[in-house]
Amino acid sequence: MNSEKAPTRAVQHRCAWCSDDPIYQRYHDAEWGVPEYDAQRLFEKLLLDGFQAGLSWITVLKKRDRYRQVYQGFDPQFMAQQSEDDLLELLEDPGIIRNRLKVRGARQNAQAWLRLAEQTDPGEWLWAFVGGAPRINAFANISEVPVTTDQAQAMSKALKRAGFTFVGPTICYAFMQATGMVMDHTRDCFRYCELAGA
Repeated sequence: MNSEKAPTRAVQHRCAWCSDDPIYQRYHDAEWGVPEYDAQRLFEKLLLDGFQAGLSWITVLKKRDRYRQVYQGFDPQFMAQQSEDDLLELLEDPGIIRNRLKVRGARQNAQAWLRLAEQTDPGEWLWAFVGGAPRINAFANISEVPVTTDQAQAMSKALKRAGFTFVGPTICYAFMQATGMVMDHTRDCFRYCELAGA
């Protein structure tokens, strides 16, 4: 009888905020902290982070596909032209977060995005708050990760001046983390070395 033990698989350590939910793990492993430069994707992520206000991210993540359907891929032109009846219909949709302020705010943000796009490239404008390149942090654990920074506060103020809503400093920092403007995978996470280039 062969007494050799079968090789054990190495456990991949993830950031402490990531639960064992497969949806969450896929998001953590493939998306979170990866630099995103596409303006359309940045618009989507900015709105999704705004929808998170007062809720857990996993709640929004599980509704993301439905949001993509009702907002036609987060098309700002489509969203900006939604009528009051359209908004009332959205408030009846159980597949999204049925919060009146957030539904109305999404239309407002689409309108603000289009105005911004008339003046500049929104993607470049957003990335300018971190100097145009990812800021690589090296936090040992989740307790060291801030909830906001000076750059996030500056982004929040600028977005509010541009007519956006649900863009407080904490939301803006979460957006920066999600889009890789800042890389906040902690050093004990397997994604840290992959994204930090270590």
